[in-house]
Amino acid sequence: MSLEAREDLDPTETQEWLESLASVLDREGEERAQYLLTRLADRLRRDGKIPPFSVNTPHRNTIPVHREAKMPGDMFLERKIRSAIRWNAVAQVLRANKKHKGLGGHIASYQSCATLYETGFNHFFRADSDEQKGDLVYIQGHVTPGIYARSYLEGRLTEEQMDGFRQEAEGTGLSSYPHPYLMPEYWQFPTVSMGLGPIQAIYQAHVMKYMHARELSDMGDRKVWAFLGDGECDEPESLGALHLASREKLGNLIFVINCNLQRLDGPVRGNSSIMDELEGVFRGAGWNVIKVVWGGLWDPLLERDSKGMLQRRMDEAVDGEYQNYKAQGGAYTREHFFGKYDETRKLVEDYTDEDIFRLNRGGHDPQKVYAAYHEAFHNAGDRPTVILAHTVKGYGMGGGSGEADMEAHQIKSMDVDALKAFRDRFGVPISDKQIEDGNIPYYKPEDDTPEMKYLHLQRERLGGYLPSRRTDFEQLDIPGLDDKMFATQTKGSGDREVSTTMSFVRVLGGLVKNKQLGSRVVPIIPDEARTFGMEGMFRQLGIYAAEGQKYEPVDAGQIMYYREDQKGQILEEGITEAGSISAWLAAATSYANHDLTLIPFYIYYSMFGYQRVGDLVWAAGDLQARGFMIGGTAGRTTINGEGLQHQDGHSHVLMSTVPSCRSYDPCYGHELAVILQDGMKRMYQDRENCFYYLTVMNENYHHPEMPEGSEEGIIRGMYLLSEGKAGGKKSPRVQLMGSGTILREVEAAAELLAENHNVIADVWSVTSFNELRREALEYDRQQFLVPDEKREKPWVTQQLEGREGPVIASTDYMKLYADQIRAWVPQHFYVLGTDGFGRSDTREALRRFFEVDRYFVTVQALRALAERGEIEAKVVTDAMKKYDIDPARPNPLVS
Repeated sequence: MSLEAREDLDPTETQEWLESLASVLDREGEERAQYLLTRLADRLRRDGKIPPFSVNTPHRNTIPVHREAKMPGDMFLERKIRSAIRWNAVAQVLRANKKHKGLGGHIASYQSCATLYETGFNHFFRADSDEQKGDLVYIQGHVTPGIYARSYLEGRLTEEQMDGFRQEAEGTGLSSYPHPYLMPEYWQFPTVSMGLGPIQAIYQAHVMKYMHARELSDMGDRKVWAFLGDGECDEPESLGALHLASREKLGNLIFVINCNLQRLDGPVRGNSSIMDELEGVFRGAGWNVIKVVWGGLWDPLLERDSKGMLQRRMDEAVDGEYQNYKAQGGAYTREHFFGKYDETRKLVEDYTDEDIFRLNRGGHDPQKVYAAYHEAFHNAGDRPTVILAHTVKGYGMGGGSGEADMEAHQIKSMDVDALKAFRDRFGVPISDKQIEDGNIPYYKPEDDTPEMKYLHLQRERLGGYLPSRRTDFEQLDIPGLDDKMFATQTKGSGDREVSTTMSFVRVLGGLVKNKQLGSRVVPIIPDEARTFGMEGMFRQLGIYAAEGQKYEPVDAGQIMYYREDQKGQILEEGITEAGSISAWLAAATSYANHDLTLIPFYIYYSMFGYQRVGDLVWAAGDLQARGFMIGGTAGRTTINGEGLQHQDGHSHVLMSTVPSCRSYDPCYGHELAVILQDGMKRMYQDRENCFYYLTVMNENYHHPEMPEGSEEGIIRGMYLLSEGKAGGKKSPRVQLMGSGTILREVEAAAELLAENHNVIADVWSVTSFNELRREALEYDRQQFLVPDEKREKPWVTQQLEGREGPVIASTDYMKLYADQIRAWVPQHFYVLGTDGFGRSDTREALRRFFEVDRYFVTVQALRALAERGEIEAKVVTDAMKKYDIDPARPNPLVS
């Protein structure tokens, strides 16, 4: 039984205790009162009793009236501005759908949170200026019409642009949601894929503090604001990193959750309270929680609630009921909310039904919202803050036209009567005739009106207009391939056997020592540095920790001990791919958000890349991220002992879906060095809009010196690694293609073909089937659009044209990966790959199981020659017996 529900056996004693505590609060302050309560709780624990504790507070505003910071400025003018924006947000969606039914758009979402945004725009959100760097604001995706409507009033968007809402194909329209890729000088962050805004905001604040600690960028009092919906909090990414924000003391982070109690299909929590639930989650995670539940019209009622019955009624009502109170009107609310208890019924006996309906929720009261923002901005200390704002979805749209309706999220139209009621409610000077004519006009007051002057003045005080994004950034001078950091790899490994993972670590080690670039490098690892051979960097670079290292690590006596440091360069984020890639996104877009170009490397198990956090990888393209994602222990057969869920045979296929991602699967150190150098040059010197995905392997072998003149082929996707030598008599010839570790099986197959079957094999190293296909597709497109113009054929066609024999491609990935270039291969084309689930075994056994080892490559080459009539079929069957290949063996795709 809750404390509130228990009978008070001694009201006099209770009152004395309460008065004593109130006296302590008044005379000695909150800290002293909390100390006394803590000592009392300790006393209970010593006696084996459990002290009463709740992470929830009553369903009312956290900040009492007497402690509210008073809102400066002109509330009347702000309401006029807010009303104009509300109208234009509706008009934009209606006008677009009148031209083209089905374009869609959302009306109700912005109406629920207009006050939340406008209070921020008028008083808190600072833009970049000469004096300071601006705040970073993650705007909720579905509210874009309201943000465009404000920019229209500010003169940043024209009426023609407003009418291009969701009409983007010709390149002139406004994007449906916040998309930096489509509107690079406007939107800062993509957020509409729900859950991605919150986690990105947390790690953005984290990386901002990291840069400040490393003295790369002064954080000052910049804030990261993240706006999200209560329904969005069901996404694991929304709440999955709250502990990081409190642990890292991210006082620069403010969440604003629009609690309109409604998601796409119905209530977020019809049978309980989402605000209570979220308060418990955030408070339990160590956040500062500010609830903005009730607007100022409730203050007199709460003040008269001497017995606490109104508070009791507020606490016990569930969200489904609160939706009804707004949807059904004042008379319904009188009967079903206030009518439950005599005390609450009497509180409103002199109120009309209209008065009751007008009792506002906190998220629609500018004063209450301002007080919450002021508290979060000035008094949060080193704790992140969440503001839970109670609102109504479709606020102002009227019952039956969207306000608190179940289908509010889907509404993209309003009839004439509803528009007139909406206009009247917000006092917008639009005539009946203009509404009845059907072409709903935008409303923009004259420039010399008080409200327009006020609009511009407030933004001038805050440094300029938002949203806004920086597109220009400093070019970095990237060293050439002859620089030591790359040259160590282009010269080969000599007598040593190394992995491409180690080759990468050595290049990275050289890069961090570079005087011009070293400080910009950000290594980001989930929790696998030792797997990737990177533990040597722990001592060298240090692992970033906001409070440094408070303990002596158990390996303190070792050379490569675990060193945490406030100025540490490595971001080791723990076992969280979503968190690690969010940190990478923040670093990979630092050029736009912090006027500082960083070079981030996110190193992880390749299997847990795109398939685990694909939405965030897609967001990287939208964000115009620049950096490297390194998929370690890649390939289906390389991480041999880990089995089905760890072995990657498809990451390159998935990465091929991201238009701005350049992906490579190098086998040798010189290939890796060329790709890294070229990637840095493209992204940071030439400022191309792309990011890189490279796979590296933990298998050790000898690495040859870079063949002369191979750089272009490495970058474009393939080059001739070795040319087969003709024997004494005319021998058939094949073209063998391979990538990653399977390239070495291809090289071994070339030797088998020459020694055992008198077949000459040319060996091609394919560093990227994705890049080969990308270029070939553009060739086909140009051929279609301008058929009479002569142009160079695709690189893969150029390289293979005129070569004798069939082409056999083998990789450690699904057959689809290599098969995608089939259309541009001028010979008969055969593909081997690792389709199916992974297995645990030796590398040799796995490559045989998946039919990609040297023996299967050899037999496939012989079979291709037999099909062409260049050798007898018996040669193939004899080879299968020789290499112990059973025709009845199980299919790895289905076995």
